[in-house]
Amino acid sequence: MKLEFEYGTGKMAADLPDSTDVFITGETVKDPECLPQDWDSLYAATLESVRNPIGMEPLADLAHPGAKVVIIIPDIVKGGTQPTSHRRVSIRVCLDELFANGVSHDDVLLLFSNGLHPRTSVEEARQILGDELFGEFYDSGQITSHDSEDYEHLVDLGFTPQGDHVIMNKYVYDADIAILIGHTQGNPYGGYSGGYKHCATGITHWRSISAHHVPRVMSRPDFVPVSTSSLMRSKFDQQGMFMEQKMGKKFFCCDAVLDTWSRQIEINSGYAAEMQPIAWKTADKRTYVHWAEKKYDIVVMGMPTKFHYGDGMGTNPIQMMQAVSAQVIRHKRILSDHCVFVIASYCNGWFHDERWPYLREQWELWQTDKMNTLDDMIKYGEYFATNEEYIRKYRFAGAFHPFHGFSMMSCGNLAEKYLSATYIVGAQQPGIARTMGLKTRPTFEEAIADATRKYTDGNPNILALPGAYVSAVPHLCMKDPSQNSHFRDDAPSHPCGC
Repeated sequence: MKLEFEYGTGKMAADLPDSTDVFITGETVKDPECLPQDWDSLYAATLESVRNPIGMEPLADLAHPGAKVVIIIPDIVKGGTQPTSHRRVSIRVCLDELFANGVSHDDVLLLFSNGLHPRTSVEEARQILGDELFGEFYDSGQITSHDSEDYEHLVDLGFTPQGDHVIMNKYVYDADIAILIGHTQGNPYGGYSGGYKHCATGITHWRSISAHHVPRVMSRPDFVPVSTSSLMRSKFDQQGMFMEQKMGKKFFCCDAVLDTWSRQIEINSGYAAEMQPIAWKTADKRTYVHWAEKKYDIVVMGMPTKFHYGDGMGTNPIQMMQAVSAQVIRHKRILSDHCVFVIASYCNGWFHDERWPYLREQWELWQTDKMNTLDDMIKYGEYFATNEEYIRKYRFAGAFHPFHGFSMMSCGNLAEKYLSATYIVGAQQPGIARTMGLKTRPTFEEAIADATRKYTDGNPNILALPGAYVSAVPHLCMKDPSQNSHFRDDAPSHPCGC
């Protein structure tokens, strides 16, 4: 069987055994049918949701003359930028409801919730919003992005009952109405984006995010395989509800369940605590795909140079490890206990220092100071997170915040924990891959032959995942739900039967 996998900016061919199973996102198993994708139909469906919210009063009842409104919008990483994207449609619907009920145009702020991601650039804002919305708000200074180091525009709320330090955006705290535009789309960090994950990660501070994107949370057995029953997810909810308590108001959420191509399957609005479980019921049908009839010993993929976090993910060794582990988190239910990943990656040592200015230093530290697992790097968290030069690059030069690297490294450790081995195929600088505990081979065929000999009984079940890093990947499950549990303890299974 001949297949091609992503590699750098192109493809690499592989000659795989004819017995190989192939799963292509959105094709092998069709997504639930999306809503009609013309503007008028999506506007009507979104308006119906906004006017009939779950667990709280409609947006029109919240609006009044003089009300200050902040609309909180996900950054470029997820959600689609097509003319009928959920962001564009839902923002317009919410604006029309607000203006019809007395809110002044001048009292609305569009805030990108980039969290520790790079602050949204002018070009990205235009791409996300489209020319019409962008032009309507940009020249008047009503578009900005969250700056987690701008202490004049942050509010320290103190600590949740669970001990998490919550520091949030002051524009949102001060607003009379805070609208969260979200996407209920499968995510290895806590099951789904949207809902309380949106505010807990998008408009807070590294100290808040350090309560959940760290080894003590990500190394727990409830984190792999992914579910909405993890400690990480509960921390998102706790922090979001703590913000609501301190603000004296609920977030008004408008979330869309999205398909492989970021098209709206369903729109849900209202109070996140009550809305999330309802949205997840529909999202589960698209995200938890009960397809596999056997556990897989070898999984084959291709890693492009550029994917969701930016150009360089497939060459930067720490980002590579995060990307490998994300597939473990998603698919652990269908992996054998001795599973091996075989992944094409250009791996030429390009760190993209402008985007991740601190990762090269973190990688160099990883080679020293008795570092045995990636989790050991967390002891340098405070050092990097308070580094003034790295912070300045985050605020003003389009870089990720320096603490973001610890989320990547904490996740990256999971590949070593749950896989027997990971082979990188086609590395231009294979020594870099080896410093991360990865094996290297020049071709898919050689890697699979070596893995078959060392880690299987000689007749492995092989799964190929073309496009695994360039689409909204589901969480693959066994067709028989009783075979899905990997917790091996008393942790609850996912409500969908996983």
